[in-house]
Amino acid sequence: MSIDDIVKRATAYKPKEHVTYKMIKEYIEVKYGFKVHTTYIAEVKRELGLLMYDAPNAVEELKQPRKHPTPEKVEAIKDALKHFEVI
Repeated sequence: MSIDDIVKRATAYKPKEHVTYKMIKEYIEVKYGFKVHTTYIAEVKRELGLLMYDAPNAVEELKQPRKHPTPEKVEAIKDALKHFEVI
């Protein structure tokens, strides 16, 4: 493999952009016209078995039970995850 081939491959390679909850929330607000909470996004990701990072401020026991998103919001979140090629 020549140096020119390596340079071409290196310039063509672009890693995927890291998708943030903020990007997902903005996409949903623009497309669907309502806001979703980050806990709803996390709940859908948890249901789908997607990679979740440990939060540095996580607690052992929740003060209140988790609220579950409505089916409409679940579909919007799944659409956003498909849009950003997470699923």
